[in-house]
Amino acid sequence: MSKRKSKETSSATEECISQVQRIFRERFCHQCPSGKLFGLELQYKHLLELLKRTTIHGESNSALIIGPRGSGKTMLLNHVLKELMEIKQVRENLLQVHLNGLLQTNDKIALKEITRQLQMENVVGDKVFNPDTPQPRHLHCLPSPRAQLLGEGPVQTLGYMFYPPKIQGLRVGNILMLGLDSCASFLQGSFAENLSFLLEALKKGDRENSCPVLFILDEFDLFVHHKNQTLLYNLFDISQSAQTPVTIIGLTCRQDILELLEKRVKSRFSHRQIYLMNSFDFKQYLKIFKEQLYLPAEFSDKTFTQKWNKNVQSLSEDKTVQDVLRNHFHCSKDLRSLHMLLMLALSSITVSHPFMTGADLLEASKLCRMDSKANIVHGLSVLEICLIIAMKHLNDVYEGEPFNFQMVYNEFQKFIQRKAHSMYNFEKPVVMKAFEHLLQLELIKPVDGPSVRAQREYQLMKLLLDNSQIMDALQVYPNCPTDVKQWATSSLSWL
Repeated sequence: MSKRKSKETSSATEECISQVQRIFRERFCHQCPSGKLFGLELQYKHLLELLKRTTIHGESNSALIIGPRGSGKTMLLNHVLKELMEIKQVRENLLQVHLNGLLQTNDKIALKEITRQLQMENVVGDKVFNPDTPQPRHLHCLPSPRAQLLGEGPVQTLGYMFYPPKIQGLRVGNILMLGLDSCASFLQGSFAENLSFLLEALKKGDRENSCPVLFILDEFDLFVHHKNQTLLYNLFDISQSAQTPVTIIGLTCRQDILELLEKRVKSRFSHRQIYLMNSFDFKQYLKIFKEQLYLPAEFSDKTFTQKWNKNVQSLSEDKTVQDVLRNHFHCSKDLRSLHMLLMLALSSITVSHPFMTGADLLEASKLCRMDSKANIVHGLSVLEICLIIAMKHLNDVYEGEPFNFQMVYNEFQKFIQRKAHSMYNFEKPVVMKAFEHLLQLELIKPVDGPSVRAQREYQLMKLLLDNSQIMDALQVYPNCPTDVKQWATSSLSWL
């Protein structure tokens, strides 16, 4: 009986641990809007009011959200959109277009993405939707496309029903198309023709009857570098007109973003700027740490929730944990790095170890601060370690001047001659192969470009490790020969 009860308890704990890890993965990795915003109440209120004026009252606006990476720009926007979508009128009418400067590297790609997200790429020939594309819900298309153009019945696209007046054209979403000829040439035309078509479609809307369109431009500063800033100019120009309600929200970490805008673009921008700065102190940082780790009240197992939250409270009062968090706070105040620390600590949670400890956080902190270059050194062969030590000595002798393979080989040979009884003398091609492996690992790099022709032995190189990294790596290198360690720490008087 006791064994069965033990199994049931273990199974319940395992289920709780699985739920805990899922909750925190969503909270830390997916920028879930269900989490809390810290120190952004004023910015939240400002942005929410701005978007409400567009989505409810039909006003066009533009704004920039500016702040360093990890300050919560995307999370702020997600929270605002989540609250907006709870309003039925907004949920049924708002059209969103998400662009990213890292993906849409020029205006042509960005325009193609806009048409895809507005589902305008399916307006080809005399059909509203491609036959391969699944039709949206409640779609009631008339048998004759001509009947749709003449306004002889309802037209349904994007899940919305419209009754267009006669000879007004075809509405896609809130966008009024101008006829099938222009629709047919939309995808085949040049960038200028396609942009003109899109702008003309947007300009045919009005505040009363058109659905609002929200353009979200992540990495906004990269769009500034597009040729002539054509897309930005036209989007801002539409947002200044009393046509289709359009709002442009840009997210950037560049403080000087307005200086990068052309004069004609800047004149059409509303100059609304929402700044996000991590201005909280360590006491607030500690409070954020606790709230980020608390389980929600709706967690299935109430007993486990109480134990977990009590453990989090005791962790926040632990001196070791406070020291770890203080060091992390001084290195980086952004919440993204805190989330990374907590995710590493939470990865050690198991059925036999169901609650986080100070040791878990300490180990996670070491992993966060671990030197990636030093980690590579741990996996090198003894010969490659010897070559790195030879490069270190050359740097000390010649005060950081570049070196080549022949100089490193000569240095290595001096060491072999002194320690011939304990070190195996490798052939030169073998040493050359080890040298090339260090180049592949990017522990050394060529000083000259690839266009410079030189024999491999005499190509100038530079070491990408400093002395402290080399010595720290040697201290934890497994089974490192004593002579090699002594050579690394020896003075240069014997050279």
